[in-house]
Amino acid sequence: MNIDAIREFGLAFAGAKENLQWGDDLCFKVGGKIFLMLGLDNPRLCFKCTPDSFAELIEREDIRPAPYVGRYKWVMLDRIDAVGWDELRELIRTSYEMVAANAPKGSRPSSAPKKSAGKKSATKKTKERARYPGRKRKG
Repeated sequence: MNIDAIREFGLAFAGAKENLQWGDDLCFKVGGKIFLMLGLDNPRLCFKCTPDSFAELIEREDIRPAPYVGRYKWVMLDRIDAVGWDELRELIRTSYEMVAANAPKGSRPSSAPKKSAGKKSATKKTKERARYPGRKRKG
């Protein structure tokens, strides 16, 4: 695995774009939100994880919570070969899916996973009743 392979993989996702930020960091974004950062001068990676994989990854050598964003379950790989290529691809895919699901609706790629809604949206009549609880309906 090398920088070019990681770059190619990061750009393969729907709606993924890259730009150079903060000096030598190549940032991969979906919907304007970063899902992967690749250091070019000093090769290193930074991406978002699930809470379970975050806890497991930071126990490994050459992997630590990412500066500034570690509290949001981002990890930094001090070496790009700190994990195997197959595992790294899955971790990057997970990061993309989590970030794409939380991107603003208008900027989400059409194939990005939808954010779970939790509660169902109330209908117009239900909202009307909640707004005017003493109002009688026509019968």
